[in-house]
Amino acid sequence: MTSEQEGEKQATNNIHNHKFLQEKQSQGSVAATNGNKNKEFYIVYLGDSHENEEHAAQSHLQLLSSLKGSDDAAKESLVYSYTKSFNAFAAKLSEDEAEELSNLEEVVSVFPNRYHELHTTKSWDFVGFPQTARRNPKMENDIVVGLFDTGITPQSDSFADKGFGPPPSKWKGSCGHFANFSGCNNKLIGARYFKLDGAHDPDDILSPVDVHGHGTHTSSTLAGNVVPDADLFGLAGGAARGAVPWARVTMYKVCWVNSGCSDMDLFAAFDAAIHEGVDVISISIGHTDLDCDFRRNGGPNFASVANHAPWLVTVAASGIDRQFQSKVQLGNERTLWGLGVNAFDPKEKLYPLVSGADAAANSSEESARYCMDNSLDRVKVKGKLVYCKFAARGVDSVVKGSGGIGAIIESQQFLDTAQIFMAPSTMVNGTLGEAIDEYIHSTRSPSAVIHRTEEVKIPAPFVASFSSRGPNPGSQRILKPDVAAPGIDILASYTPMRSVTGLKGDTRYSKFNLMSGTSMACPHVAGVAAYVKSFHPIWTPAAIKSAIMTTAKPMSRRMNPDGEFAYGAGQLNPIRAVNPGLVYDMGEMSYIQFLCSEGYPGSSLQVLLGPGRTVNCSSLVPGLGYDSLNYPTMQLTLRNSREPTTGVFVRTVTNVGPARSMYNATVRAPKGVKIVVKPTSLSFTRAMQKRSFKVVVEAEPALENRVVSGSLAWKSSTHVVRSPIVINGIRFDREAD
Repeated sequence: MTSEQEGEKQATNNIHNHKFLQEKQSQGSVAATNGNKNKEFYIVYLGDSHENEEHAAQSHLQLLSSLKGSDDAAKESLVYSYTKSFNAFAAKLSEDEAEELSNLEEVVSVFPNRYHELHTTKSWDFVGFPQTARRNPKMENDIVVGLFDTGITPQSDSFADKGFGPPPSKWKGSCGHFANFSGCNNKLIGARYFKLDGAHDPDDILSPVDVHGHGTHTSSTLAGNVVPDADLFGLAGGAARGAVPWARVTMYKVCWVNSGCSDMDLFAAFDAAIHEGVDVISISIGHTDLDCDFRRNGGPNFASVANHAPWLVTVAASGIDRQFQSKVQLGNERTLWGLGVNAFDPKEKLYPLVSGADAAANSSEESARYCMDNSLDRVKVKGKLVYCKFAARGVDSVVKGSGGIGAIIESQQFLDTAQIFMAPSTMVNGTLGEAIDEYIHSTRSPSAVIHRTEEVKIPAPFVASFSSRGPNPGSQRILKPDVAAPGIDILASYTPMRSVTGLKGDTRYSKFNLMSGTSMACPHVAGVAAYVKSFHPIWTPAAIKSAIMTTAKPMSRRMNPDGEFAYGAGQLNPIRAVNPGLVYDMGEMSYIQFLCSEGYPGSSLQVLLGPGRTVNCSSLVPGLGYDSLNYPTMQLTLRNSREPTTGVFVRTVTNVGPARSMYNATVRAPKGVKIVVKPTSLSFTRAMQKRSFKVVVEAEPALENRVVSGSLAWKSSTHVVRSPIVINGIRFDREAD
């Protein structure tokens, strides 16, 4: 999450590295290029940062020279030395060489490099965070947010520096001269790029400039200026803004159009960002994250949440109360509604309508049914709307390129995100698709018209269909995700270097664009973390995370049947997060105790502490309670189907509210579950005072194959500190039976 002092940053980084390194050890890698076909990129981690950067870099060459037998071979192998914030290097190695290095005493870990995929006018207001929200401008102005993404658009109004003074004195970063990059200012104070594999990307530029649009979008959502009158084709109009518009922004471009985001580049960005004085790091990409971790777009599959470490904020994507719909009128006078952004007014009352399956060119009927590239007969679709089934994005581009007017696209997926179309088009569900297909084949001259998109108010919040679900596959004791934040149809700044859709034939460009994904939800949470930090600069990352989680708004299980496995503690609530009353705080040792209780050997935990410090789990004071962690939520997993399962959760809260406070426990227990809190009242007489309590949860075996939830809320006259309690009867390991 966040930290201001260098020591806190290093601790957070080390904790992140454990997850970062451990996950990699079981993953594949990508072969190196440029004459090293038999080599692969590896990252060799040596521990904490070296006192002397030059000596550290030299030691990397010496290590490789000893391995390879010559200085020249070592220089050819070395790709990059990480020396500022931790001690590591990237190199091109064979599998045997990597194994040999991993056995050396001075080497903590060796893992193969991987590549990861990239996965607001309305959203901030929807979560109760108006433009008039109370701020601490002086502290907010000193916060530096760093984004690891596809780059940034420096000329965007979201990053103009009107009213900004010089960067904070702690800032050690820089911004050079780059291709197609207009430069930095007192708002955008830093910009760098990392492309350590040396592979040419014909669709990108070796510069921090954003060619894709993703990085500009996430940056402006997190910390963009207030920009009035933002919209896309007249839709989603309003003032675009970030959570902390007075914060400074720095971009580390590590994601590239064709190759994605590599571990080597991410490590280089971490090394630089921590050294340069970044307070909040937001990464909206798959598998890795330090501050705000989005849950990959793998939903709604059960147990699909990928990033599950307790030191990460794992974010679910939710929908707001706005949807973009288009009215479709058929020639038989039936009216339907489809989803998507269609910015075109019809020029005719009706257009001829044909099924793609009936307009096949020299391809199979099946390809034409899905309107795949080069599958349609131009004569049969010219001047017509085409009914297509959805297989991949870009159907509208194919139809337009074949001479058609537009497309009505049937999708079997759950429709909750609005695709932007470059030709008159909309998307309908399977039921409506069947009705359209029946109509086409019931008349000699089928026709239809698609009207321009309208904004429609819908019930919300709800969890996006693409947002991955729990339970946490990494631990049966930790509830994931942590919290939900808006991630559907979010309007934010965009790049001028890519058309609105990025599709072939689209010539429309916009300063703002709509995007959906868990990577849109992540900067909302990172922004709130920065907002909380602006009021509480000395709070630990765990305290800020706790504040965000315990103040979240409960979400409806009727709208989200997966319950807490879909939305965690609930919907982000920025205003309340600043004043949570109590926080569940943790330090480095808490995580080590947790990992020991999870069965990790002490030898594998050295990466959290650095060289020279070892962990002996058998002699370590064990963490307290069922989960050995002071976590803001609780999850009990059933042991078997024959007898009740009991878990004792031990928690400690810190008073960050009024000095003299009294909190009483309010428990909500589902049927078949008994929840007892001891004591039932907590009394505080001073700020930062700590109080401990136990929560005993007993679940009946009849709950097997079910997931139910209750809650514990500590209530005072001014605060409610809420923790979900989830009982998971769906187990991965059946050996207990």
